[in-house]
Amino acid sequence: MISETAEKYLKQFALLLGMLSALAVIFDWYPYTMLISLPFCLIWIYCAWLHTEPQLKWINIIFALLYAYGIVRYYWF
Repeated sequence: MISETAEKYLKQFALLLGMLSALAVIFDWYPYTMLISLPFCLIWIYCAWLHTEPQLKWINIIFALLYAYGIVRYYWF
């Protein structure tokens, strides 16, 4: 478990990553959209595990796997 203060900072950092990811989509900064979105999802997976929010957790796991696949595919091929 982490403190409420640490969780608050994690969520603020996730918000910043979410805004950067949206900008990356708007300005077509591929592959930065995936590189920025993956840590965003990982933070929310962790925060969902803290509070046992199963829907939020599984949605972010699916997106994290898709982003990870996209990143590997981008650098592998």
